[in-house]
Amino acid sequence: MDCNDNEKRHFFDGLVSILERLRAPGGCPWDREQKLEDLRACIVEEAYELTEAITARDMDNLREEAGDLLLEIVFVASIAKEAGAFGIEDVVRTICEKLIRRHPHVFGDATVADSDDVLRNWERIKLEERRGKKESLSILAGVPRGLPPLLKAYRMQDKAAHVGFDWRGDDTEPLFAKLDEEIAELREALMDRTLAGGQSDAVEDELGDLLFTTVNLARHLKIDPDAALSRACGKFASRFQKVEREAEVQGVQMSECSPEKLDELWDRAKKSEM
Repeated sequence: MDCNDNEKRHFFDGLVSILERLRAPGGCPWDREQKLEDLRACIVEEAYELTEAITARDMDNLREEAGDLLLEIVFVASIAKEAGAFGIEDVVRTICEKLIRRHPHVFGDATVADSDDVLRNWERIKLEERRGKKESLSILAGVPRGLPPLLKAYRMQDKAAHVGFDWRGDDTEPLFAKLDEEIAELREALMDRTLAGGQSDAVEDELGDLLFTTVNLARHLKIDPDAALSRACGKFASRFQKVEREAEVQGVQMSECSPEKLDELWDRAKKSEM
């Protein structure tokens, strides 16, 4: 099958047909061997590559990565269909029904004042859905256990905020005060660990609290903490590589440099960005 032989091949049903062909007898041996469990790592990897493209605002790469992630969804549905569970049509139908059900202010008679009302309605409707399925009614039940901790903290705080469990207003000073409090408690735990001869789990607990509060501050500043940390990682990598190059130019080994020399190289790298 030539994916260019018909304009239709460029659209969604064309993608489904191509994947079904790959999975069919006489198709691609690798694609035919894949099981649902095999796709887990690919799905996570493609999702991260898509988020990186969004962060970079690289529209060409974004288009490609969106297609790669879409492929994984169609792949999942194709394998499920072969097992007699569901097909891609069921996937699309389910999400369409969910979107209509969770937007009664658009497709029904409900009224909302702002996006906060929308989110509160969304959580209330989800709660009713879980009640009907006899699932956990906790507002946090929808946060996947396998999420990376940074994202999990953000999602848990965000969900709790939807039912009013949050710092009040736009004043971030209480959060900065909370950060100071957590730093002080971490220092105290470090001192206690030293006195106890290094045997204490409190340091990890307090550091976790500090990180959790930092994520909360990011949320109130309307900054994605994962994106902010990724940006910081990229900045560090860029500067560190400049330090490596400068050390090579000067003919010195970084491992043999004094702390003062490394600080000098780092400051030089920072100034080169200005």
